[in-house]
Amino acid sequence: MASHIAPESVTPFSAELREAVQAGLPQAIAELSTLVRIPSVSWDGFDQDNVRTSAEKVAELARATGVFETVDVIQEPIPDDAVSGAGQLGQPAVLARRAARNGKPTVLLYAHHDVQPEGDEKHWESKPFEPTLRGDRLYGRGTADDKAGAITHVAALRALTAVLGQEPELGIVLFAEGEEEFGSRSLPTILSRYHEQLAADVIVVADAGNWDLDSPGLCVALRGAVAFNLRVSTLDHASHSGMFGGQVPDAMLAAIELLATLWNTDGSVAVAGLTSHQAETPDYDEAKLREETGLLEGVTPIGSGDVLSRAWYQPSITVTGIDAPSVKNASNTLIPSVRVRISARVAPGQTAQEVFELLEAHLRERAPFGAHLEIDDLDLGEPFLVDTSGWAAADAMSTMHEAYGSPAVQMGSGGSIPFIADLVARYPDAQILITGVEDPDTRAHSPNESLHLPTLQRAILAEAMLLARMNSRTV
Repeated sequence: MASHIAPESVTPFSAELREAVQAGLPQAIAELSTLVRIPSVSWDGFDQDNVRTSAEKVAELARATGVFETVDVIQEPIPDDAVSGAGQLGQPAVLARRAARNGKPTVLLYAHHDVQPEGDEKHWESKPFEPTLRGDRLYGRGTADDKAGAITHVAALRALTAVLGQEPELGIVLFAEGEEEFGSRSLPTILSRYHEQLAADVIVVADAGNWDLDSPGLCVALRGAVAFNLRVSTLDHASHSGMFGGQVPDAMLAAIELLATLWNTDGSVAVAGLTSHQAETPDYDEAKLREETGLLEGVTPIGSGDVLSRAWYQPSITVTGIDAPSVKNASNTLIPSVRVRISARVAPGQTAQEVFELLEAHLRERAPFGAHLEIDDLDLGEPFLVDTSGWAAADAMSTMHEAYGSPAVQMGSGGSIPFIADLVARYPDAQILITGVEDPDTRAHSPNESLHLPTLQRAILAEAMLLARMNSRTV
């Protein structure tokens, strides 16, 4: 349920922190721009040297703060029991740490420095890896998701030390992952090998969004994710569509028929056994949905029930890619095999493995014309509900209110951050805070991704204030 909480108290050194953040903002924007120019796409098929370059740059920024006792770029193998990619090396990550002193808590600051592919560049109004300022927004892939998260952490630490000095007693861990956009596949190895170095009392994950440009958000619910490739095959070779069309099924026909069974006529999922979570949501009407998504005139929304519950607490299924001949290369041919990427979101309360098994059973039972199905490259991520009863959430809500000038909203997210469930399993006593710099017009993962720079400033200030409060606590 969304709620508004007024700040309980004013953060110590609030005015000084505000001045330090303001003074450091040009440097933060410049550093973010440098990171955005590095096309650190972690997916297979892209230049992985760019991910290494990005990690080295984040490590350089971490060292320059003067806060950390150790700063390392680490790269670990994907576990042998992983569904996909087993035995391969994961992507480079940054791990920096300073120990707590005099009984102060330790905070883990998480972000990821890898990004999604840019997609078709013709849909971008400016080059995807050339940061471009238009108005008060900085455009480019990774400006918000999630290189801004890494910069938020670095800039908040600079502001903190500018006010409190270079030796805060707070324990601080910075972990900038290099493959969040590709399933965090080596994260289990990292959590095992660096368990003590990553241990913290509070974990701040800067990879979410805000309610709007004026109201900050603290994310309290995340859907899980199931993604896999599905190959549909009906022929062992291509044939002339004029000679044999209407006699034997081509793979495209079979794929279209099969995929259509995943949804009801209203667009809600039609896979038996997928469940929803019941929780209240803030007011959010269809007009706002149309505004924020760019829904074309005459096109209706899909699904049923409260609008936000569809995004936060109900399952969904999307086909995110199709490998088939392009229109330009189309010929009068029956296509023997088609491959698609299926991405499903899992409502809190159900496991990703269960949803995958239900999806697989659904597809295999409904394969039309006896089409052959192959499934590979499976990624699973668990949903998560955040416990906000601890002191860290109360402090975060208060400092957000101070920094933004508006009460914070506890909100869900339709997206997924699968590794959070892994972190909680490893560190069950840690308090989790999911924050971020995104807003409804950020367009993360899409063409023309952008960052609202006033929001970046407020996010840095809120985190600097939170760290200042934690520095005055004992545990």
